Amino acid sequence: MPTIKPISDMRNYNEVLRNIDVGSPVFLTKNGRGRYVITDIKEYEQQQAEFKLLSELLKAEASVKEKGWVCEEEADAMISDL
Repeated sequence: MPTIKPISDMRNYNEVLRNIDVGSPVFLTKNGRGRYVITDIKEYEQQQAEFKLLSELLKAEASVKEKGWVCEEEADAMISDL
């Protein structure tokens, strides 16, 4: 169950921070609407790493569609040229 609190609860931020755990962010509302998310730093870093990986996979997919696949020998040659 998500933890949802009004942003005014940040006046007592220690109480809000106690509710944060990996996989359990705290959602803050302003005027009854979702506005901010407070999350554990480990979870944030994992999300950023996943985003970067997915971005690179999308680039690779676009490259394959544009240029096609290469065989193992061509890939080895490309790597050895680096």
